[in-house]
Amino acid sequence: MPSNLPDVVLWSIPAFILLTVVEMVSYRLHPDDEAAGYEARDAATSIGMGLGSLFFDLLWKIPVVAIYTAVYELTPLRVPVLWWTVLLMLLAQDFCYYWSHRGHHVVRVLWACHVVHHSSRRFNLSTALRQPWTAFSSWPFYLPLIACGVHPAALAFCSSVNLVYQFWIHTERIDKLPRPAEYVLNTPSHHRVHHASQGSYLDRNFGGILIVWDRLFGSFAAETERPVYGLTKNIETYNPLRVATHEYVAIARDVRAAGDWRERAGRLFRGPGWQPQGVSPMAPAAVDPGPAALPSAAVAPALAVTPGTTDAVTGARTGPAADAATGTPAAAERLS
Repeated sequence: MPSNLPDVVLWSIPAFILLTVVEMVSYRLHPDDEAAGYEARDAATSIGMGLGSLFFDLLWKIPVVAIYTAVYELTPLRVPVLWWTVLLMLLAQDFCYYWSHRGHHVVRVLWACHVVHHSSRRFNLSTALRQPWTAFSSWPFYLPLIACGVHPAALAFCSSVNLVYQFWIHTERIDKLPRPAEYVLNTPSHHRVHHASQGSYLDRNFGGILIVWDRLFGSFAAETERPVYGLTKNIETYNPLRVATHEYVAIARDVRAAGDWRERAGRLFRGPGWQPQGVSPMAPAAVDPGPAALPSAAVAPALAVTPGTTDAVTGARTGPAADAATGTPAAAERLS
């Protein structure tokens, strides 16, 4: 078993607290009328979601660790834990994270988990703590690493490094970094785009540590206008339980009202906001459709992203073009 791999998240907690306090004070001393800033109830909800996720993550890790351990024991491959292999594992984990993150934006049952992180209309360091309580849906994306001989503990270390890195990019107090950094790394500017609800920003910038994956697979968008944060249809609650479960409730309602099994499957596995043939989303809003359709469908067809629309009832999203499989007319807007 790999040794000398620190618990990065645990060691980072004091820095999380300190940096959040510093950012709060900075808004007091140097207010920015255009920035979303802090709001007490919103920040409290984000912190509450973060604390709750610590408990629920322990529960979900039990079966996931069992699966990873079984796969690791079955594979004949082994990746030693050396300084240079750890760098390669971090790179591979970040690549898998990109596809996991992208998948959680374009498959509704996965979006039901990830929507929690996007539910705040603020964008500050406390927003980074707004984590889901149902994070049991990411593990299949990392199975290839285990099958290639990466020890589950080494994967956990890489995942924690990725998570800790993303804390500091949840801020409006940092403008753009020097161009080389902006080209390679995920930065506050890139992540502000990811959290925005404008049509041209929807479903963009999925990278964790590196933004190069988005550049390679066509999901990158630069920050050109000031983002408007949150969902295209925001939830009017600060109740952590409702924040954690509201999209699951909406899915259950839609599945219960579905006319057949094909529609039920669509409500679960199609994109957020998908509607069966002959049913249009309510109150569609025309938006800039953004960049052309992503060219990465050949790599992962199920994760193809089309910037687009949001269902007016559920806050879920759909694309600006008619659904290719059903001929469903789509409207134009959406929401990690």
